[in-house]
Amino acid sequence: MRRAILADRLGSCIFYGPPGTGKTTLANVIANTTDSKFFYLNAVSSGVSDAKAVIEAAKNDLALFGKKTYLLLDECHRWNKAQSDSVLGAIEKGEIVFIGSTTENPFAGMTKAIVSRCRVFEFLPLGYDDLLVGLHRALSDKKNGLGNYEVTLTPEAETQFVLSSNGDLRTCLNALELAVLSTPGDPSGKIVIDGEIATQSTQKTKISFDQSGYYDTISAFCKSLRGSDADAAVYYAMRLIGAGVDPLLVCRRLIVHAAEDVGLADPKAMIMAVSALTAMEKLGLPEGKIPLTEAIIYVAKSPKSDSVVKAMTKADELAKGVHDDVPVYLRDPNYKNITVTGYKYPHDYGGYVEQQYLPDDIKEEKIYFPSDNGEEKKYKDIWRTT
Repeated sequence: MRRAILADRLGSCIFYGPPGTGKTTLANVIANTTDSKFFYLNAVSSGVSDAKAVIEAAKNDLALFGKKTYLLLDECHRWNKAQSDSVLGAIEKGEIVFIGSTTENPFAGMTKAIVSRCRVFEFLPLGYDDLLVGLHRALSDKKNGLGNYEVTLTPEAETQFVLSSNGDLRTCLNALELAVLSTPGDPSGKIVIDGEIATQSTQKTKISFDQSGYYDTISAFCKSLRGSDADAAVYYAMRLIGAGVDPLLVCRRLIVHAAEDVGLADPKAMIMAVSALTAMEKLGLPEGKIPLTEAIIYVAKSPKSDSVVKAMTKADELAKGVHDDVPVYLRDPNYKNITVTGYKYPHDYGGYVEQQYLPDDIKEEKIYFPSDNGEEKKYKDIWRTT
């Protein structure tokens, strides 16, 4: 993306990710770096007429001045098909460079016609150190930040701002601004933001961990799940939540370990973990802790298998190589309008028939090896694997 921006060759794209991760900021950076015109629309409050006005202006600027126009459509998943169709022609003709910004999965929440004409870039939540950099940058920036105030953050305040924002820099900065503007300075004008002020400004439970304790407790939670110690897993989960950590983080880690450490030894573990996340989203605290605890105990006590992770890792390694073409009888005959013979339709043989699926040069490779644990033990016979 950086190379495309510097070369002014970035086409229409969609920025997808959680709030406060820099989607709108990057769109502004692109417009300023490429010396292009920049229009912002919000899909909630704008419609076809707004888009047409931008497109008309973009046509004129391109024809008269050779200047491109970037259209940033925030919350782009909120547009319906008719609204999306209003910009399709302009995107295809290069009259505008479309940048959609959304917190929803664009492949599920947007019209296919728009998505197929854009590159999708996924933005991830910011890490601890990234958020800390953002805090200190805001405190030193005299033009756009709080640099005209003499502010000191205690370590407890830093931890509270960072961990309570859950990877969202906007939330982090809003809380910092509230804290600074609502805290009187001493006679010399110095403002000290301590943990208590930060807690009030974030409107979240006071974080009782430092950075090291936060990561150590998450690690202990994960290793307790893997080690089948339900007592320890529930304890560390409650420590995290009680310390002010977003309970959805605990739910997400539980889902990962349901697949990574339990896997096909008990596929119901994944269902339990995802259900706990849904319940927490719907119920919140404190009631959401009940289904979460149930799921933690289930995942911890389930038989363990890492065969899924091993299969994924080996498949990743093999897929990076250059291998023979797909076997002829597995190819799609429709788009080339050719006749393909030799494919054995499994249902004609009772649901299973032996035939080669991998390319010739890796046809002897084994990728998935079921373990002897739990439900997975019986798959060796059912799936005829060794």
